[in-house]
Amino acid sequence: MIQFNILLWAMVATAVVVFVSLYFVDAGYGKMISPKWGWAINNKVAWILMEAPVFFVMLYFWLTAENMWAVAPLAMFLLFELHYFQRSFIFPFLLKGKSKMPVAIMLMGIIFNCLNGYIQGMWLFRLSGDMYSAEWLCTPQFVIGTIIFFMGLIINWHSDYVIRHLRKPGDTNHYLPKKGMYKYVTSANYFGEITEWAGFAILTWSFAGTVFLIWTMANLVPRANSIYHKYEKEFADEFRQRPLKRVFPFVY
Repeated sequence: MIQFNILLWAMVATAVVVFVSLYFVDAGYGKMISPKWGWAINNKVAWILMEAPVFFVMLYFWLTAENMWAVAPLAMFLLFELHYFQRSFIFPFLLKGKSKMPVAIMLMGIIFNCLNGYIQGMWLFRLSGDMYSAEWLCTPQFVIGTIIFFMGLIINWHSDYVIRHLRKPGDTNHYLPKKGMYKYVTSANYFGEITEWAGFAILTWSFAGTVFLIWTMANLVPRANSIYHKYEKEFADEFRQRPLKRVFPFVY
């Protein structure tokens, strides 16, 4: 348990470094694609290779757990896997266009996802002990956290849908998204994902879940800032008319 906690604190320290660094160096994928990140491969393939490992790492921990049918850990496992099943095996095939992702970005994503799958799986199925009895499902932490998780999931999925449908077939123009949570922020999909993992951290009431939330914010908040400034230059007139924030409505 001591070694596990050391790993968690090391992850927090690394997240702080990543958070600061990403305000100076854009992660070169998606809207911020850049040749300086080197060799790039098909975006769909890269997303699958990057996201699928965490799904299978968590699945391994569940399949080898003595408490695999304990109702509370099972519920948490299913929520986690719901997100990553969609992200690994549905989301990539919904992507439009012929975008690419640098292999370097993909590899960094694989490393983090494997570590995160290990951390969450170890906590839920090896180290949490008797914390998650069936009664845990009735605690305020689980109920509130689950509600927040699904709110974030819905916002994330809907925001991705809005982005995918900004243009009609054959249209090559760029548009500022305006539907859903994009009425308030320029990175509504990131707001949804951060909300999801905030809910997960609450419903598990764990340091492991909190570390995942910290990493999610360390990665997505600086990226939301970069996207905000990109949109600000591209859609200057619309920005003057709409008081948008970056990722947290009315705040930042």
